[in-house]
Amino acid sequence: MENSAKSKGPGFFSGVKAEFGKITWPNRKTTLKQSVAVVLISVVVGLIIAVLDFGAQNGVNFLTKL
Repeated sequence: MENSAKSKGPGFFSGVKAEFGKITWPNRKTTLKQSVAVVLISVVVGLIIAVLDFGAQNGVNFLTKL
């Protein structure tokens, strides 16, 4: 049982190496553009959530003071 597990190890890693070689990596310009887009979208979504939270908090405070 142990011998069959050991014999699969090198085959697995050679397969991983072969698949890793098939990866097409983006160039520097594309990576920078996508990174900026992720940061900007994260900031916009964070601001939207903050505004909704502020509105909900004030709405609940208004209703509890009635």
